[in-house]
Amino acid sequence: MPPCRRGSSGFRGVRARPNGRFYAEMRAGGFRLTLGMYNTPELAARAYDAAAWRFRRPRRDMNFPDVESLEEAEFLAPTPCLVDDEDRRRHRQVQRRIAIAEHDEELMRQWRAQFPNNVDNTDAFFANLRAHRRSNRHHHRAVAVFELDNPNTTWADNDPRWDDIWTETTSDDE
Repeated sequence: MPPCRRGSSGFRGVRARPNGRFYAEMRAGGFRLTLGMYNTPELAARAYDAAAWRFRRPRRDMNFPDVESLEEAEFLAPTPCLVDDEDRRRHRQVQRRIAIAEHDEELMRQWRAQFPNNVDNTDAFFANLRAHRRSNRHHHRAVAVFELDNPNTTWADNDPRWDDIWTETTSDDE
C-alpha cells in the first residue's frame, strides 16, 4: 500500500528546511515534540510514524498505514538523534567563533578600504623579510662551503654551522 501523502513535504509531521534536510515533529497535548532532522522526507515520516505509534495515534494519522505494529514502526524508523546540553553548548561555542571570525573579516575589509597604503606597506615588509632571510641562508651556506674547502678550518667536527651546507636556498622556500 503506498504511503498517504500530506502537506508540502508530502508527509504528515514533516517539513522541508532551507538546507535541504527534513524536520519531523509531532504535536501532542499542546506541545510540539521535535523528532529530529533527516536527509529524506521518507526517513522523517518513518520517525513520525514511530512516535505516532508510541502515542497510540489512529492509523489514519500515520504516513505508512501498512505498518502493523510499534515494533515494526521502530524497526523501520531511523535512530533518533538525541540533543543534549553538551551538544547545545558545543553548538553555541561554534556559533560564537563563527560570529567572531565574520566580525574580524568585516573589520579587516573596512581597514583595508580605509588604509590601502598600510596594506601595501605590510606586504612590502613581509616581502623584504623573506628576501633578508633568504639572503642569510645563502650567506650561511656559502660560509659553510668555504670552511669545508679550507684545510685550515677553525670549526670543530660537531659544530652546528656545518648543517648550513645542507640548507636549501632555492626561491621556492618562501
